[in-house]
Amino acid sequence: MSPTPARLPRKSDAQRARAMEIHDALVERHPDARCELDHTSPHELLVATILSAQATDVGVNKATPGLFAAYPTPEALAAAGPEGIEPHVRTLNFFRNKARAIAESMRSVVERHGGEVPRTMEELLELRGVARKTANVVLGNAFGINLGVVVDTHVGRLSKRFGLTRHDEPLKVERDLMALFPQEHWTMLSHLLIFHGRRVCKARGGACAEDAICRRFCRNAAAAAKDSARNASRKDARKTARKTARKTARKTATRASRRTRAAR
Repeated sequence: MSPTPARLPRKSDAQRARAMEIHDALVERHPDARCELDHTSPHELLVATILSAQATDVGVNKATPGLFAAYPTPEALAAAGPEGIEPHVRTLNFFRNKARAIAESMRSVVERHGGEVPRTMEELLELRGVARKTANVVLGNAFGINLGVVVDTHVGRLSKRFGLTRHDEPLKVERDLMALFPQEHWTMLSHLLIFHGRRVCKARGGACAEDAICRRFCRNAAAAAKDSARNASRKDARKTARKTARKTARKTATRASRRTRAAR
């Protein structure tokens, strides 16, 4: 994959202004937005990000303390090999492949980069287990280098719901976001969208219909409001039907009782 997306799509001033309105609203709502993978150094962030593929940050954060305590440096992780890493990460999906990727990437860091995580997209993409999303995470959060926008499932979902992209492919979504937002906001933008996606604008069972930001920008809010109204209407209809059935049953029982008394 190319280290830099193709030429960015053209966006109007109105589109960029609306994008910044979304950004500012999210900053106000989530002032504590940040990378939620626990780390104390660039190599720890790289390892945690490799482990996070198809896993939750919570799950990764449970696994990494023991791993980093046992092997605190790139040299130690490289020397441990997959067999030493696996016991610490076996609670995560695809732990064997991830252990192999960590061991090989740390070996490259040691042998080719003097034990320091590289600071360029090109060099990061040469490491085992590192694709563009992982490289963006490391560059933005470990080194403060904004070369792109991290696009995970939350960022992709909210970008479409907020009308920031029409695409599903991560690289195309990233290109749209890069074209809409100033470069200095790219790293934080992903944190803001992830925070809002995890806490409010969820894939299922979200609070879009009640949330002020979603009501203003999210196309899912209107659909959620309609679903809520429809569900409320169905609930009311069922309640009315039950009341009618009970009333009918009482009337039937009363008439039957009267006929029995009359027959006596």
